[in-house]
Amino acid sequence: MTETRYGGPVMARVRSILYFPPLALAGYLYATAVGLGVGLLFSRRLPRRVDGLFVFTRLPTWAFRRGGTCVGGVYLTDTNDAAHVLRHEAIHRQQWMRYGMMFPLLYALAGQNPLSNHFEIEAGLEDGNYLPRR
Repeated sequence: MTETRYGGPVMARVRSILYFPPLALAGYLYATAVGLGVGLLFSRRLPRRVDGLFVFTRLPTWAFRRGGTCVGGVYLTDTNDAAHVLRHEAIHRQQWMRYGMMFPLLYALAGQNPLSNHFEIEAGLEDGNYLPRR
């Protein structure tokens, strides 16, 4: 094995196991089940589906961070569900699908500043309301 950007061959092997698609899918499905549970318990509306994402609105603000939170394939928010925001959250759903239960850890390691967090940048800072829309 060759050296990788983030460590040697051992870390490359660890990543290949943690990001193994069936394992990531299992984590994504588990997170989606948790998100659905939270949404069904605390939302005052039934969810709707937008591009594969379950969208729960009218949740209490303590149930999510910033303007809303994507948990697996579920988006939890109060009223922050404009089309551009849902585009942003659909990319977070894809990130959940790629990384499974490693996603929350990887997101935390990327930092809390959305302007330098590569997951937020990939999802689109303007669509996520982190930068003014042009």
